[in-house]
Amino acid sequence: MSLVKKFATVASGTLMSRALGFGREMLMAAALGTGPVADAFNAAFQFPNTFRRLFAEGAFNAAFVPLFAKEIETHGTDGAKRFSEEVFGVLFSALLALTIAMELAMPLIVRYLVAPGFADTPGKFETTVLLATIMFPYLICMSLAAMMAGMLNSLRRYFAAAIAPAFLNIILISVLGYAWYHGLDAHAVGFSLSWGVLAAGLVQLAIVWVAVRNAGISIGFRRPKMTPNVKRLLILALPAAITGGITQINQLIGTAIASAQDSAVSSLAYADRVYQLPLGVVGVAVAIVLLPELSRALKSGNLIEAANLQNRSVEFTLFMTLPAAAALWVMSEPIVRLVYERGAFAANHSTPTVAAILAIFGLGLPAFVLIKAFTPGYFAREDTRTPMIFAAISVAVNVATALTLFPRMGAPGIAVASAVAGWVNALMLLAVLIRRGHWGRDVPLLKRIPRLVLSAAVMAVALYFAEHWLAVRLGPGSPLVVKATTLLALVAGGALLYFVTAFATGGADFGMIRRNIGRKGSPPVG
Repeated sequence: MSLVKKFATVASGTLMSRALGFGREMLMAAALGTGPVADAFNAAFQFPNTFRRLFAEGAFNAAFVPLFAKEIETHGTDGAKRFSEEVFGVLFSALLALTIAMELAMPLIVRYLVAPGFADTPGKFETTVLLATIMFPYLICMSLAAMMAGMLNSLRRYFAAAIAPAFLNIILISVLGYAWYHGLDAHAVGFSLSWGVLAAGLVQLAIVWVAVRNAGISIGFRRPKMTPNVKRLLILALPAAITGGITQINQLIGTAIASAQDSAVSSLAYADRVYQLPLGVVGVAVAIVLLPELSRALKSGNLIEAANLQNRSVEFTLFMTLPAAAALWVMSEPIVRLVYERGAFAANHSTPTVAAILAIFGLGLPAFVLIKAFTPGYFAREDTRTPMIFAAISVAVNVATALTLFPRMGAPGIAVASAVAGWVNALMLLAVLIRRGHWGRDVPLLKRIPRLVLSAAVMAVALYFAEHWLAVRLGPGSPLVVKATTLLALVAGGALLYFVTAFATGGADFGMIRRNIGRKGSPPVG
């Protein structure tokens, strides 16, 4: 299967999940707006979600996958099964202990870490503590599910792991539909959503568990034991967890800072949902597929293939995300108005703030996706320390920038800090890959990048003038159908202009398409 076909397999599942996520957020915005319950739910959910990314997706897609792939190559399925059972025993025991400790300490954690600004708002702090207590066990389910998803990806069975997250949104949409039908108040909606998150974790774990069994590996529970393989995993996993979850660490910091201002937490969460669509469809797909493929190429000593995989991934990443970033920057307000502006969200007059945050996130989108394309170059070589150092620098930049800008700009200042930190991290990762000789110099790619940027800029200018020309049809007084059809027409026209310009300027060509669709690309040129 070609690299792009593998990207497409993962991206199709992710796209379904993110599209359903749009539906979920639209219903949530209508039901809760950017009010106190929305702030409480988003802050509470951010906490277990951050731990999930740190100790599950980040650590196991970075540390577990190369080791699991190595076991398959050297000891076959039996060795891979033994290794996965060793890890499962340690992981489950550690997660259970962590969950018990966090549940007992939840009031202190919310007060001093998650949302310190809520402590002075009557009822808001208590609601956040209760919602976080209900949702935190979701971490156990999702961490174990992430481990099994890593196994499936190493076995080149991508779809089940990609489709499982969609069930979170399916369940939460069902909860919101039930709440609307029965006329539940905001607090009842918040608590129902929290129980829905926990139920979704159990469903997602069941899906990947069955998929792993169908792949021929049945995992049994082993008494936790620090075997050499487990020790090696832990050595790699701690820095990998920090690195893989850097975006979530920055979001958690942003949430803590934003909790000092009413509606800021939920405004950031609604904007985050929109830009997560291109980030998830392209960035996550590239990261999930590239790591096991790159690990195999390096284990077999095929350095040309490894360099080529990295170049083709960046080529695909930029080709797809630059126009998305430009569109988010130019058209953020019509997008937010179409997706969210109804019910409690409209009553709170939240559109300008969320639109400003989304536009800034758009500028950081290419960096966030490139990070996911660059870090496998380190993880596949079992170097998780270097990206961790860069992640720590990125966090420092994020905190300093957010604390400086938030008093002046409010929630958009936190978005600026996140975008700046993302670009700092991406540039450091690339610079060290080049310095170490781990990045194959590809002259055609270097020539195409500025042409792709130019193509995205041409599209952005055209969309800017078209948006102003169609302002009445996109405005708040326009019917929903008119706004939707107008925005879709603008998106389609912008995409067509981008692709025509990219091919006309040489930013893209049919040779590039053939290289990405074929099983292997041509070797790096230089």
